Amino acid sequence: MALRFLVVEGNSSTGRGNRQRAYGMTPAQSYSAVLAALEPGSICDIAHPADAGFNMPDSAGLAGYDGVVLTGSALHVYDGGMEIEQQIGLMRAVYRSGTPSFGSCWGLQIGAAAAGGTIIRNPLMREIGFARRICVNESGMGHPLLAGRPSVFDAPAVHLDIIGSLPAECTILANNDLTPVQAAEIRYEGGVFWGVQYHPEFSLAELASILGNLGPIMRDEGFFRTADEHARYVADLYALHADRERMDLAWRFGLDKQVLDTDKRLTEIRNFITSRVKPMKSARGRA
Repeated sequence: MALRFLVVEGNSSTGRGNRQRAYGMTPAQSYSAVLAALEPGSICDIAHPADAGFNMPDSAGLAGYDGVVLTGSALHVYDGGMEIEQQIGLMRAVYRSGTPSFGSCWGLQIGAAAAGGTIIRNPLMREIGFARRICVNESGMGHPLLAGRPSVFDAPAVHLDIIGSLPAECTILANNDLTPVQAAEIRYEGGVFWGVQYHPEFSLAELASILGNLGPIMRDEGFFRTADEHARYVADLYALHADRERMDLAWRFGLDKQVLDTDKRLTEIRNFITSRVKPMKSARGRA
């Protein structure tokens, strides 16, 4: 029987529209394509809990899915309001349903906030482009989420916010100098969530599309001095996406196969499917 996923879009309609125009797909559509590539024949439904009038599914409805995946978002948890509260409410229902869940970036933050953690603006700086030197700790070394990753690796990343205080049942699996929680397992009300602060789902083209819209912010924050520098960086990312054998560009960006090899880049999502979704499908009598 095919796996059935619920992909939870973290953006409001405005954010979805911006990504659709820039990249041709919303984050949830892009994530669904990644899941379909990893698990051919799988079914992906998309939820938009940031929208007014969102029909909140109950635990029984969520239990009908084999896995729930949360995307990134341009929103900020600490801003509050309907767009945030409905997403936290949905995540709490996911926990209560016992359905395996995974999230990238904003997804990790919502998973933490729903379980009682807090989210803050990173007091150091924005982590953008790539998260460098993500270090797997002792807990992470033995955790199936990071199986196959080396002890130190880089990954695509775009985030301003981080987990400030941890939920009661949170195990940190990896960190780096900018972000104290790069990967974690969170348990709450009988549910288990795996999340990462980086974006294993992002291809270099999707990352380039996002960075292409952040030129003014990146210049204001000192990542680039001029618009031309920014444009060249984005163009080179697109070029490296088109030809992963461009070692001149790989060297310039400081990237190895953990990012350039699609199979390695998707490690955490594949591990989630292999180590959580499929075993739980059998355990829950859905096989």
